[in-house]
Amino acid sequence: MTVSDRRATREAFGATLVELANEGRDDIVALDADLATSTTTAKFAAVFPERFFDVGIAEQNMIAMAAGLASGGKTPFTGSFAVFGTGRAYDQIRNSVCYPDLSVKVCPTHAGITVGPDGGSHQMIEDIALMRVLPNMRVLVPADFTAARAAIRIAAETAGPVYVRLGRAALGPVYADGAGFELGRAQVLRRGTDITLVACGVMVERALAAADALAGEGVSAEVVDAFSIKPLDVATILESAGRTGAVVTCEEHSVIGGMGSAVAEALGEGAPVPMERVGVKDAFGTSGEPEQLMERYGLTSPHIVAAARRVLQRL
Repeated sequence: MTVSDRRATREAFGATLVELANEGRDDIVALDADLATSTTTAKFAAVFPERFFDVGIAEQNMIAMAAGLASGGKTPFTGSFAVFGTGRAYDQIRNSVCYPDLSVKVCPTHAGITVGPDGGSHQMIEDIALMRVLPNMRVLVPADFTAARAAIRIAAETAGPVYVRLGRAALGPVYADGAGFELGRAQVLRRGTDITLVACGVMVERALAAADALAGEGVSAEVVDAFSIKPLDVATILESAGRTGAVVTCEEHSVIGGMGSAVAEALGEGAPVPMERVGVKDAFGTSGEPEQLMERYGLTSPHIVAAARRVLQRL
C-alpha cells in the first residue's frame, strides 16, 4: 500500500453528493457551517451553487434550516465538525429532525481523536452515543473511503434521519470498489473460531492487523465491521459470538454509550460471553499527532491484541 492509497472518509462526502446530483437527484441540497473546504461540501457547492447554503458559524440554525428544507421535500445533507454538528446542535437534531422524523442527513467530519492537534475541545468522542439514543436516527460509521461513499448513498436512499460519522485521518483501503453495504448489516471481513473482534471506523484496519498478530500466537480471530451501528446487525454479532465464545469491541469513541455499548447490550440479551471494550476510557482528548493519540488512549493493534488475551484468559 502506498501513501496515495490512503484516503480520509471525509473525502467521500462532497464528491458523492456531486455524483448523486448528477444522477438526477434534484432533491439533494447541502448545508455547511463555515467549514465547507474541510468537510468537502465545497465540491458540491462548486458544481451546484444554487443548492448549497453556507450558514456561517451557526450550527443550530443549519439543522433548523435543513429541517425546513426536508419538510418541503428536499433531502438536505449537513456538514460541520462532529463536535459542533452533533454537540452544539443536539437540541435541534432531537426536536426539529428526529421528533418529526424528517429526512435530514447529519454527516459531520473530524470525529474522534484522530482530529489530532486541534485538541480535546474539537475531538468528538461522544457523538455515536448522542446519535444512537435518538428515536428515528440511524447511525453509520464507515471504515474507509469506499464505505464512506456507500454510507452517503444509503443516507440519500433512506427516509428519515441518518447520521454518518466521517473523519479527517487518511485510512488504508478495507474494501474493493463495488463492495455491497446495507443499512442494518455488518460486514464479516475475516472468519475465525476463537474470538470475535467487532470494530468500526478507523479501528477496522487496526482490528485486521490485530487478527494477523493473534494468528501468529495461534489464535483465530473473526473480524466484524459494525458499519451500521443503528440499526445494529444483532444477528451477525450473536452468531459470531456464539461460535467464538469471546468478543472485543474496538472504536475511536468513548467506551460509554458507543458501538461497544451497543454490542454489549445485544450480547447481554442474546448471547452473554466474556468481552472487553477497546476505546477511550471516560476521558477527553488532548492535542497531539493522530498516531501519538491512538497510542496514548490505547487504540492501537497491540492494545486490541492485549484485550483479546485478557478475554481469552477468562474462558
